[in-house]
Amino acid sequence: MRASYSLLIIGVILLIPLTWSSPTYAGLFGSQELPQRSLSELPDWLSYMERHLREDTPEQICRESGLCNLKPWYNFLNSIKGLPKRQQLERVNQYANRQPYIQDIDNYGKEDYWAVVREFLSRSGDCEDYSLTKFFSLRLLGFSNDELRIVVLQDTNLRIGHAVLAVKYGGDELILDNQSRQVISHRSIKHYTPLYTVNEKRWWLHMPVY
Repeated sequence: MRASYSLLIIGVILLIPLTWSSPTYAGLFGSQELPQRSLSELPDWLSYMERHLREDTPEQICRESGLCNLKPWYNFLNSIKGLPKRQQLERVNQYANRQPYIQDIDNYGKEDYWAVVREFLSRSGDCEDYSLTKFFSLRLLGFSNDELRIVVLQDTNLRIGHAVLAVKYGGDELILDNQSRQVISHRSIKHYTPLYTVNEKRWWLHMPVY
């Protein structure tokens, strides 16, 4: 499935020689992880985060107004709050994955569009939209920002771009993927090459280990 990540990837490539820092080896999908200086280097990501805060209605307002299309989402999250974390991961993955896959060009008339949760749950979306909805679902369930990363990557089997969510859990990083009903370790996936990862506070470039 094709990821809509060209909004960010050109800038990321240009930043590689400028933001090199001490790598952490054998990271996500066996890559070198290069922590970057500032999210200001990803202005499109910051714009997306602002739009999420502005357009994804807070639960209290949603509950009081009765007019919020995110109410079923909040009800779902409340229904699984008491489950163990691993079960929450599985349920959130399944919840988002039930949405039909629709490419941005067909859905929004654009090659690249990162949908906020409200848009994804009402109009569906493509791979990064699944990942973003899972990200914010887990944040509301109490997962910390440091536990979560959106992963923009290359699927080397299909030779296309893709995006997934990585979650640190039990000394591992588990992958929530719209192409799989199962939540599995990144170590079990050999055909994904990460390009960069990002959360609300930080981002990393990923390079192959030679």
